[in-house]
Amino acid sequence: MADSTTMLSISDPIHMVLIKTDIFGETTLVASYFLEWRSVLGSENGVTSLTVELMGVGTESKVSVGILNMKLEMYPPLNQTLSQEVVNTQLALERQKTAEKERLFLVYAKQWWREYLQIRPSHNSRLVKIFAQDENGINRPVCSYVKPLRAGRLLDTPRQAARFVNVLGYERAPVIGGGGKQEQWCTLLAFLCRNKGDCEDHANLLCSLLLGYGLEAFVCVGTKAKGAPHAWVMTCGTDGTITFWESLTGHRYIHKPTNPDGPPLAEQPKPLYPYRTIGCVFNHQMFLGNCQPSDAVETCIFDLNDESKWKPMSEEAIKSVCAPGATTSLPPFPPLCASTIDASVTSNEIEMQLRLLVSEHRKDLGLTTVWEDQLSYLLSPALASYEFERTTSISAGNEEFQDAIRRAVPDGHTFKGFPIHFVYRNARRAFATCLRSPFCEEIICCRGDQVRLAVRVRVFTYPESACAVWIMFACKYRSVL
Repeated sequence: MADSTTMLSISDPIHMVLIKTDIFGETTLVASYFLEWRSVLGSENGVTSLTVELMGVGTESKVSVGILNMKLEMYPPLNQTLSQEVVNTQLALERQKTAEKERLFLVYAKQWWREYLQIRPSHNSRLVKIFAQDENGINRPVCSYVKPLRAGRLLDTPRQAARFVNVLGYERAPVIGGGGKQEQWCTLLAFLCRNKGDCEDHANLLCSLLLGYGLEAFVCVGTKAKGAPHAWVMTCGTDGTITFWESLTGHRYIHKPTNPDGPPLAEQPKPLYPYRTIGCVFNHQMFLGNCQPSDAVETCIFDLNDESKWKPMSEEAIKSVCAPGATTSLPPFPPLCASTIDASVTSNEIEMQLRLLVSEHRKDLGLTTVWEDQLSYLLSPALASYEFERTTSISAGNEEFQDAIRRAVPDGHTFKGFPIHFVYRNARRAFATCLRSPFCEEIICCRGDQVRLAVRVRVFTYPESACAVWIMFACKYRSVL
């Protein structure tokens, strides 16, 4: 156990996040609070009581959501406590030091921005994001939102990590009134606790995980089609290969730049990625502004060491405010938690609920429902191969599925199947979405001779109780000409 003086030098606060969960399992972030716990080091017997006021988040960061009464106690008890005066002096010194570091970084960032604008005035309209507001409305350097994160034994490969980030829900920060997008970059703990967030939250988490896997990863800030602001991740291979990772879908794209000065008839690679422009890239140690003549992604050269193409920020300046232990940086990232969802139990529950919903829906249409358990079971391999393909980009095992279906469907009968994928576990909501697809509705409302229906649900669990839910509806019936 460290002594009280060593404990006093640990400046990381305790990060507390308050989440509200409704009856449908929808989560809302209520408050995010950084607790300065070291007052307990100067209290008698190592026990102290605190009262803190929790404030709301985003647009409500100035509104109180409640008072929290806390009792802090050191275990095991300290051999000697410090005087309250020593603790207060240390905290005051740290605050002073932090304020000075933040002031110096701000002066440096302003100077860097002035130099960047002097390269070409049009840079003013590029998406070069040096600071971003967190859920409490505090401006932080963007580099502090990314840190190498190891997933322990919960995720085995970078592509599996991309799949995990992609199954976390997507939700834009709420806006009151019109006027475009409300900016709110969540700290990692707040993002994981509510299990959903904006594209920047997804990109920061994916970049952190890829850095943990030893890749050279950066968050890219730019726009996608129609000029909408967007964030995604880029990795630079040792052979110079540039790969874009879309954190909301898990898709990967190899970037091959087009040459704007090439002959007009020369065949140029057609980009498959959805990104239009790029303003800057950053990770936990570097920040680079795009200073090429055009900020179009397709003509962009990603040689980050070429200062005529990418204007770097001083790594020392970034380190002063973003390195671990820098008092302005966020506390260490929490380790990812294993899933608490039982995949087979949850799959069964959703499947039973869907059977009930389909039967009720058909009854309203005056149709009877006959389920065929064997046909439902045969759909399992297809769902497993869909998830495998999403994770690895390799399709496998479809031949056996097709063969089994051919055997299960007699001559003169027709088989129809419809797979669909969700990242939530609400059966009623999933069923309503399925009915909006004409093809799925055709299966659920199938009429004919000897109609047999099947549904299979397969839940794939990921860390932090995120999950991918695959559902397949199918029917077979006798074709009557």
